[in-house]
Amino acid sequence: MESRAIRIKSAKNGKMSITIIPGHFATNHSHVNYYIDLTAIKHRCKMAEEAARTLSDKYHHTDIDTIICMDGCEVIGGYLASLLSQEGGYTINSQKDIAVITPEFNSNSQLIFRDNIQSMVWNKNVLLLIASATTGKTINRSLECIKYYGGKVVGISALFSAINEKGGVPIEAIFTTKDIPNYHTYDFKDCPECKEQHKIDAIVNSYGYSKI
Repeated sequence: MESRAIRIKSAKNGKMSITIIPGHFATNHSHVNYYIDLTAIKHRCKMAEEAARTLSDKYHHTDIDTIICMDGCEVIGGYLASLLSQEGGYTINSQKDIAVITPEFNSNSQLIFRDNIQSMVWNKNVLLLIASATTGKTINRSLECIKYYGGKVVGISALFSAINEKGGVPIEAIFTTKDIPNYHTYDFKDCPECKEQHKIDAIVNSYGYSKI
């Protein structure tokens, strides 16, 4: 599977790239024809900083109190908070102490915030940071959670997104389907690979992939 890997450079930042692998992959919500490897961007400090720098350009004039990180994006979230709040910067958030938090899943697989960090969401302007958006279902769950705890979503950022907006909020993404023009996502019942009885190469999620 790895032998089919293709490296794609970001059109927004030449220092950033991702690896994509064509095939037949199953996510929690859909089937896709590419696995998009975001591991380096999420976990390597220099790449994460470049990702934060690229995303920060969109939010210099957006009032942000809290960055909520999904899919293991906490390193990027930390850099993003630092860039947006740096002293003397051309940003409305200069010198602000921006919170960077992550919800957890309870025993019923619901997103929750513990009592000690709920004050970082209640009546706060929230930037939602996710790794990838294909169908938007993960974003929907996150938006519902933020609304429940009284937060106001003022922006959504993604490393890769196949959709342009969710809940009326534009999604600012570093990589989009313009970078992967033949990227497709299908409902399980509509997947052409399944109809042709082609096996699934791997199960994929925000943590990576597991071959079948």
